Amino acid sequence: MGVSDMQSNGNANEGFSFRSCVFRRKQVDSLRVSSHSGGQTQQLAKILSVVDIIAIGVGATIGAGVYILVGTVAREQTGPALTVSFFIAGIAAALSAFCYAELVCRCPSAGSAYHYTYICIGEGAAWLVGWALILEYTIGGSAIARGLTPNLALFFGGQDNLPSYLARHSIPGLGIVVDPCAAVLILVVTLLLCIGIKESSFAQTVVTTVNVFGMLFIIIVGGYLAFKTEWIGYELPSGYFPFGVNGMLAGSAVVFFSFIGFDVVASTAEEVKNPQRDLPLGIGVALSICCILYMLVSVVIVGLVPYYALDPDTPISSAFASHGMQWAVYIITTGAVTALCASLMGSLLPQPRMFMAMARDGLLPSFFSDINARTQVPVKSTVIIGILAAALAFFMDVSQLAGMVSVGTLLAFTSVAVSVLVLRYVPPNEVPLQPSLQQLIDSPSLQFNSDSQEIVYQNPKGSHSNYDLSQHLLDNIGTSIGCMLLRKHMAQGEHNEQKRRKIAAWNIALVCVGVFVLASAASVENIPSILRFTLCTVGGAIFLCSLIVLACLAQDNARHSFGHSGGMFKLM
Repeated sequence: MGVSDMQSNGNANEGFSFRSCVFRRKQVDSLRVSSHSGGQTQQLAKILSVVDIIAIGVGATIGAGVYILVGTVAREQTGPALTVSFFIAGIAAALSAFCYAELVCRCPSAGSAYHYTYICIGEGAAWLVGWALILEYTIGGSAIARGLTPNLALFFGGQDNLPSYLARHSIPGLGIVVDPCAAVLILVVTLLLCIGIKESSFAQTVVTTVNVFGMLFIIIVGGYLAFKTEWIGYELPSGYFPFGVNGMLAGSAVVFFSFIGFDVVASTAEEVKNPQRDLPLGIGVALSICCILYMLVSVVIVGLVPYYALDPDTPISSAFASHGMQWAVYIITTGAVTALCASLMGSLLPQPRMFMAMARDGLLPSFFSDINARTQVPVKSTVIIGILAAALAFFMDVSQLAGMVSVGTLLAFTSVAVSVLVLRYVPPNEVPLQPSLQQLIDSPSLQFNSDSQEIVYQNPKGSHSNYDLSQHLLDNIGTSIGCMLLRKHMAQGEHNEQKRRKIAAWNIALVCVGVFVLASAASVENIPSILRFTLCTVGGAIFLCSLIVLACLAQDNARHSFGHSGGMFKLM
């Protein structure tokens, strides 16, 4: 689907310009319009159920980071309050999940945040978000694959015992450490994704189930040990908040990245049987499961061992080993390996669909939008992305670039939140008048003209009395005057509506500016405290004032008819 399928909000007769290109917006149903207009848009297989969605969401969210993160965050920032930090981070993630759920049931198409940004904000922002997400998934997948090698080596008795064709080797003179095992793992996952979405979702379900059972083992057995030792980790003179509330909030900011992954579900929107019902439900259930498991694991681990005695590298294994259960390391390692495998599949799954969505919109060559007729997945895009990610994992230590993953997440979550504001206050697709109202406006004047002609035609010689004719004409004139007043009233209402939309649009922009200034001033280092305080005050004031104005404005009624109506989430 090329540029001709896009909807521009400006004048249709304007020439091509940079501004019109950047702010051009796509129709919410452009894929369906293209298919109805004779285009041969290829479709993905709609075979995923809500169980498949939950498995994909949980598998992509629960990574091996939680097996390490609990020790680092508890030792340095939260102490026993780690559970509260996970809870606060879960609430913040839930707010983002609600935004995704609201949009995904209205716009169930591949592309996730890129697709929503293109519809609600514009092509320029969508292009930026799309490439940021591709960078996030590619680097994240390569980093996960390289992290799998040392964990798999534990089953062989260490990295020195790995087969030579899988072990890491250093290239003399270049200082490059190649990782064949990481590249092979990515290629295997790529092959699995090429077979079909149902097969790959089944594999994701199996791997995620093993991971969840590993976490349940930690919760149940660890809870039993904690009861036997009377939860010695919480019997501390420093109390439940040894680092204070600031430390607890700082820990929440760190563990928030443990909830990243539920957005992968949105990229499978075209492959879900009933997207309006299953996608919001799947996102909500998956995030709830992850939050509950995180909180229970943190309760148990911090209760088994005092937070200052946790091993920052292997906190869970060392906690069990301190109670004489060295054999538990194999179960915990199995859980970590399956968590990494599920996260790897979650990183590689959305990328081909992102490429496909961008190719449909004309931002990439149409080659990337090709869908295999037999497997009904974008095989060409999957193979290309798999080879690229495997090459990165083989040659490069991408741990230095792993921090860039958060950039894609930040842009995606921000654009989705802004898209929800746009949807509620200034929906991009104008909804025409209801047929009944339009008929009410048009019928009196048409009836007046036709009745007048009919009377003159039927009474050329005054067969009826002049009084009856005059009375009939006066009645129609009165109706016509009422119609004119109604049109004037509607014109005034349209003027007020345009004014409201303009005010709302400016305040949405000011909300973004306020958040940017506030976040930048709070995070940038090495600036004078006076300047930091001034910028935070200005940014906070802009943000709060804009929110207050938006809260006082009425939301657009067109939001009820935006996209695919009848979804599980009704826009209020």
